[in-house]
Amino acid sequence: MENNNQHYYSEFPEVKVRIHTISESLRKHLYIFKTITGVFSFHKIDLGTKILIENIVIPEEPSVLLDLGCGYGAIGIVLGYESPESLVYLIDINKHAIWCAKENIKINLNTEKKRIRILHGNYFEPLKKKNVKFDGIYMNPPMRKGKKDFLRLIQDIPNYLKSKGSFQFVIKKKMGAPHILNYISKNYPNNNIEVICKRSGYWVFRFFQVN
Repeated sequence: MENNNQHYYSEFPEVKVRIHTISESLRKHLYIFKTITGVFSFHKIDLGTKILIENIVIPEEPSVLLDLGCGYGAIGIVLGYESPESLVYLIDINKHAIWCAKENIKINLNTEKKRIRILHGNYFEPLKKKNVKFDGIYMNPPMRKGKKDFLRLIQDIPNYLKSKGSFQFVIKKKMGAPHILNYISKNYPNNNIEVICKRSGYWVFRFFQVN
């Protein structure tokens, strides 16, 4: 039987600790990331996350943004660099990921640390007592936990989006992207869902409030 504590979406993955350093050019800027065993795709940025980062819509005006399930912080750090006047939150349940994200903020956005918030917890749990809503929420969801887990998360998304805010995420077609598209279209008819990119089997979605 597989040990759930070895999953990157566990709070304390039970793995032998090894630290790695990777570099990646994202949206024409070079980033350096410190990673650690027990964190998703610690050898290199996975293709799904790269496709998401290259295609997401990032506001130029000051905004409040969230990298949900941040891992070692690649999405949130790109948000912080690309939208230099925005307040950026990063959240993850994995303690290893939180450590990496903090280190990578120091490496890539050291002079901007005051507008970056890193929180530990499962999905929106760390925000329950905070009065905060977002102009943009960005995520490469852990679909290996199952579509049902992600569909439950989607039910919470509108509660944390500002009017006209968007939830942008990536899902592999064979992991259920068409099903997710149909589910959101059917259950949230007053909002909009669009596929902004299809590449290498990955679909990048933008789900936004119109009320």
